[in-house]
This record gives sequence, structure tokens and C-alpha cells, in this order.
Amino acid sequence: MFIYVCQIQFVEDKQEFSRFPTKAGRRSLSRSISQSSTDSYSSAASCTDSSDDETSPRDKTQTNSKSSTDFCVKNIKQAEFGRREIEIAQQDMSALISLRKRAQSEKPLAGAKIVGCTHITAQTAVLIETLVALGAQCRWTACNIYSTQNEVAAALSELGVAVFAWKGESEDDFWWCIDRCVNTEGWQPNMVSLPLLFDKIDANVHSLRVLSKAGKLCVPAMNVNDSVTKQKFDNLYCCRESILDGLKRTTDVMFGGKQVVVCGYGEVGKGCSAALKALGAIVYITEIDPICALQACMDGFRVVKLNEVIRLVDVIITCTGNKNVVTRDQLDRMKNGSIVCNMGHSNTEIDVASLRTPELTWERVRSQVDHVIWPDGKRVILLAEGRLLNLSCSTVPTFVLSITATTQALALIELYNAPEGRYKQDVYLLPKKMDEYVASLHLATFDAHLTELSDEQAKYLGLNKNGPFKPNYYRYVCTF
Repeated sequence: MFIYVCQIQFVEDKQEFSRFPTKAGRRSLSRSISQSSTDSYSSAASCTDSSDDETSPRDKTQTNSKSSTDFCVKNIKQAEFGRREIEIAQQDMSALISLRKRAQSEKPLAGAKIVGCTHITAQTAVLIETLVALGAQCRWTACNIYSTQNEVAAALSELGVAVFAWKGESEDDFWWCIDRCVNTEGWQPNMVSLPLLFDKIDANVHSLRVLSKAGKLCVPAMNVNDSVTKQKFDNLYCCRESILDGLKRTTDVMFGGKQVVVCGYGEVGKGCSAALKALGAIVYITEIDPICALQACMDGFRVVKLNEVIRLVDVIITCTGNKNVVTRDQLDRMKNGSIVCNMGHSNTEIDVASLRTPELTWERVRSQVDHVIWPDGKRVILLAEGRLLNLSCSTVPTFVLSITATTQALALIELYNAPEGRYKQDVYLLPKKMDEYVASLHLATFDAHLTELSDEQAKYLGLNKNGPFKPNYYRYVCTF
């Protein structure tokens, strides 16, 4: 995730948002992209009205209990179910709730106008409601057309947060929601919160640093993704658990004995590989980085080129943050029944566009599961159309996201309240002391007790007894 303090100027020319299809076309497109656009792995799924699926949220006028219409969600009537989802998430996000209670009276974000584009889940909702409790005004939209929990979006809208998102948006809906979220009369954001989940953020980090070096970055940016409490917990532990959840829910696959290629051995790849290996899968790794490749070798994995095993493997999982990691030529050579999915960068890692050709048939077999059928009858199982598997097809561990959300909230508070001149138009990392504070807030959940340095020990190590305990360059390496 990236957090910006900014003054945003919007272009008057909105050609980007003027090429929307007709109402009927939008409904057809939305259904073709996601046959079960309101599917949810929560209690709210049971309250979905099938007739409601025929009407795009953009074509409906909805009003919350405060008589506000400044939102666009699937069904505002799902707000009660969404509230239950958020309350469940709060139970495993005690550190963020603790931060909310400590700072609520001070209102450190009073006057902040935050526009956010992230995954809209129960865990994100706890973060958004924390920002509101700390004084911020928030408007929110989704960064992924499949990851929104409709009932949660409804609950936030009922609270008064202007949310523009629903599960199963078309590409045109996606841009329309961003336009409506950002461009509203009489409301100018001064902070932006963007999603940088898993390894997909590396490209965005690089782009901002290029802008900064060229003197073209016009605002300070806080790189939350590279903070220890984000990268070493969310990327690693979240994916270690959610990769299995997503694959099981969509395919019912048994992992024992399956041959799996994990493309990329960063934190996400490490988590995915460890989980699959533990269930008896034969895991191969592809890597461009010799250091990550060496880690994979010493963790017991065979490092290969994808072309060397493409005809043998049962599952391919991309985790690189790159584009065209799996090409059409490689998809053509995969065996019948192979599964292809992505845990990395948006929908660019698998060349899905190359599969939308007349000679291939797409068959939707269940929500977020497509069989792509070749002329000879071969089927490749594509999950979430190449988008993030876990957030599109399952759920993610709440506790891990609590660590990330607490980090994000502190970063927003830090940027918004920093004295003028502390942060210039550049990309910054979260202070190490803040990382350690976030970690300490979560230790109580495990009844963990930190050992304290004596004065003599602290002097010997050259440390403050209260931290920070590691230099900024220290790498918290974790391998399995």
C-alpha cells in the first residue's frame, strides 16, 4: 500500500470515462465476466436476490438511513449482514481497535480527506472506520473487480462512507467507480490510499522512485509495503494460508503428489511454496534473482525454467509482480486439466488476453472458475481470470491484515501530522520504531512477553532500551 499527502488536480477532459456501454450492454458484460457477481463467502450471500443481479448498481438509486445517495453498491439492504462481518473481523484486529481507542479523543486525522482505492473487505472496513473515528472524511472504491465483499460495501455506505464498488464489476464499471469516488463537487482529497498487496507492488514502487529521481513526484509518498510489518507478515504468512484456501474453494484439488510451479520466490512465493510442500505437493520454483533462487534451493526446492517443466506440471502459480510470466505458447503446451492462477500483480502475470481468441472456448463452471477449451478438447482451468486468487476467490487471515492495517493507519497519521518540511516530494519508508510499535501491539494476542535489556546490555549493544532494536538496513529473513 502507498499513502500520499497530496493536492490533486483533475483533468477536465474525461474521455477516459465517456466510453461506457449501454445499460443492457453493461449488464451483459458484467454477467459474462462474473456469472455470480454477488457470490460471497459470508452470511450475506444468502440474502442475495437473484432478480437484483439483472440490474447494474449504476442503474439503481439507493438511499441509506441518513437519506444519502452518495454511494454505489450492489445492495444497501445488505448493510446489516456487512456489519456482522465487520464485527467478526474486529475480534481478530484488537491492535487496530486499541489504536483507535487510544487516539480517538485526539482526532489526529481531523481535516484529512482521504480517497482510497483498495480491496473492500471486512478487514479493510475496520481500517476505514478507524480512520473515520480518528477524524478523517473518507471516500472509497475498489482496486479489484472481484475482491469486493458486497455486504461490507453496503455497511460502509450505511455508516456514511461514500463507497463505489461491487463484486463483479466490468472494466468500464471499475473506471466509472473511480471517477465517481474522486470527482465530487465541493470535496477535494488531500490524502490518497492505494493498494499495494503482495509482490505486485514492486512495479509501482519502482515507478514512484523513477518519478522522484526525475523531480516529477509532486507529493510525499509513504511506502508502507516495504515496511517490515507489511512485507514480512502480510506477504508471507497471509499467502501461506490463503493460497490453499483459494485453490480448495475453486477446484477441490488434492495437493498430495501434484507437481506445482511457483513463479517467483519473494515473500509471496515463499509462503505459497511452504504451504504446498507441507501438503505433499512437488514444488518447482522459477526465479530471475540468484539470491532468491539460492534460498529456494536451500529450502529444498528445485529451481527450473518454466519451459523445462511446462508439459509436466499440474498447477502454475505466479507471484512475481511482472507481466507475461506465463505466455500463450506455454499455455498451449500445458496438459489437460492443468490449473493456472495468480497471487501477484493484478492481471498481467498470465497472458489472459491471448486466450480470448475465436479458436478457444471459455466455459464458466463456477464463480471465478473458467475452463479454457482448446480445439482438441484440452482444458486449462483459469482462476479469477488471472487476477489475485486469494482476494477474488476466498478470504485472507484477519489477524495478518490487522498488522498491515495498523501500519497503514500509523503511516497516515505520521504523514498528516508531520511538521512542514519533514517529508519532501519523495518516497519514504516507515520509521523502524513505528514498525516495532505495530509488532508490539499484536504480541498480547499470543500472551507473548518481551525480554528487556539491562542498562549494561543496552550500552554494550549501543541501543536505546526502548528501541529501535535493528538498523534500517537489517533484513528479517525468513525461509522454510
